[in-house]
Amino acid sequence: MSNVIVVGCGRVGSQLASLLSENGNNVCVIDRDPNSFKNLGRNFDGLTVQGVGFDEEVLTRAGADECDVLAAVTQYDNTNLMVAEVASRLCGIPHVIARLYNPDHERAYMQLGIDYVCGTSLVAEDVFSKIVSGHGAHLDTFGEYEVLRFSLNLKWMKKRTIRVAEMERDHDIRIICFERADGSASSIPTRDSILYQGDTVLACVRHELIDQFSRFIQD
Repeated sequence: MSNVIVVGCGRVGSQLASLLSENGNNVCVIDRDPNSFKNLGRNFDGLTVQGVGFDEEVLTRAGADECDVLAAVTQYDNTNLMVAEVASRLCGIPHVIARLYNPDHERAYMQLGIDYVCGTSLVAEDVFSKIVSGHGAHLDTFGEYEVLRFSLNLKWMKKRTIRVAEMERDHDIRIICFERADGSASSIPTRDSILYQGDTVLACVRHELIDQFSRFIQD
């Protein structure tokens, strides 16, 4: 269960907030127009805060101090950009995701290192996928790929080790680097390198495969 703030309660924001709430997350929605909260429907089990999403005081009222993930999904790229900057730099929210409406603004998002979802359809589902796949593990987005840094979870397997070649072959990913759980060594792997439970791994994962890969990410 995560504490999530959703900024923007239009079609995308309300759909995302409902998905998160239905899956047991603590959700607070921010929008400057109180009438927009009607989009949430009767089954929404979260909180709402009226205000501007890039106002630090508003974010504090929405629970920024205990927030795990914030999604800025208004219809305006500049607003989403400002929300993302304030949320990450001033409020210290560990994982911030912004909706990118106009692809012409993609360079600005990339230069600032902002995690984003680009498109006009299925945006809520894409952001939801990012949140439930292990927030805090994400480092960057490159087109259809995600770069993730995470502690390796092998507890669901019968064995507590796995070869890099096996992991890459079976899950269509690329292991970039790893560090032993005790911090004793870090390495760029070969195909024969062995990964152990709890090792820190840097990996490149295709976006649509993150859901099935998330079992390797230790909470």
